[in-house]
Amino acid sequence: MGGSVSCCISPGESPKIHRREVELEECPITTTEDVSEDTGTYLQHISDRELPDELAQEANPSDHPRASTLFLNKSQTDGQYFSVKDVIVIYFFTRLISLSYFLPISVREKRKSNYMNHVRLLTKKYSSCSTIFIDDSTVSQPNLKSTIKCVALAIYYHIKNRDSNRSLDIFDEKKHPLTREKVPDDYSVVDPEHKLIYRFIRTLFSSAQLTAECAIVTLVYLERLLTYAELDICPCNWKRIVLGAILLASKVWDDQAVWNVDYCQILKDITVEDMNEMERHFLELLQFNINVPASVYAKYYFDLRSLADDNNLSFPLEPLSNKRAQKLEAISRLCEDKYKDLSKAAMRRSVSVDNLVGIKNSQAVLS
Repeated sequence: MGGSVSCCISPGESPKIHRREVELEECPITTTEDVSEDTGTYLQHISDRELPDELAQEANPSDHPRASTLFLNKSQTDGQYFSVKDVIVIYFFTRLISLSYFLPISVREKRKSNYMNHVRLLTKKYSSCSTIFIDDSTVSQPNLKSTIKCVALAIYYHIKNRDSNRSLDIFDEKKHPLTREKVPDDYSVVDPEHKLIYRFIRTLFSSAQLTAECAIVTLVYLERLLTYAELDICPCNWKRIVLGAILLASKVWDDQAVWNVDYCQILKDITVEDMNEMERHFLELLQFNINVPASVYAKYYFDLRSLADDNNLSFPLEPLSNKRAQKLEAISRLCEDKYKDLSKAAMRRSVSVDNLVGIKNSQAVLS
């Protein structure tokens, strides 16, 4: 797909937030492709376009399911991320060990073991005969709050462990502010905290009523932008890059997308023209590659789960209800029936030597 995509819209309200049924006019598409007198304008489909040779598999985790994600590598180069609660627990634990140093070894070990067991009971939930705790987050239906926290943490590590400060003017918050408030002088050198990034993303997702799947696609687009355009997400540009990725992910993923004017209602001081210009630049830097294969999506989901486990951001456990148990049982039976049907169909089509095991009482054909 060549040229530029214009998603400019008239100031109004979208059906996403207020749930009104309106007809959506087609967005005008302008192209700058060469026009041939014989063949006319040629638009190449995104699925037919090959990636540039210099974009190797290892450098593009957003395109290849086997390549390691950038945010997971960034997080592993840093020390363990502890919350305030973890720091307090570690402090009192070390004090307890130091105070009991002069006790006999057997007493010290017993106290240490009892203390660790007490901490586990306070921080973990265990299933019993009467109650079974399960994780309510799946690949197809992730937990919204936990997913946003993990995506914010991934962006936090991107900023903290960035290689340099490569950026573009379109994403610079000083040149394109999101609010009318004065941008601090140290806006480009102070790294944002994880909570600040989480609040920014949570506000957009809550106001625009976006899903958890959109958060994962947002991270895919963000890492694809950093790779394709050779940029770094840093304190001066992280808000506009995240906003552009959310804007694009919501339009691609959701059937009823949020319009640009809706984000202007969430961020009161930004204009529609600025949103349209940022969206056009974002698409051009992505080379209009907005396709996210299911394998890449699943890889990012499970890598976010790994990031949560490494940083004590566990997904919530919920008691297994009767309704949820019946639903899981129905899904299990459905998958089992499909597997049996596929096995029977494969047996009926078995005519090769490799599948003679499944053929019984076969009559020999003599010529």
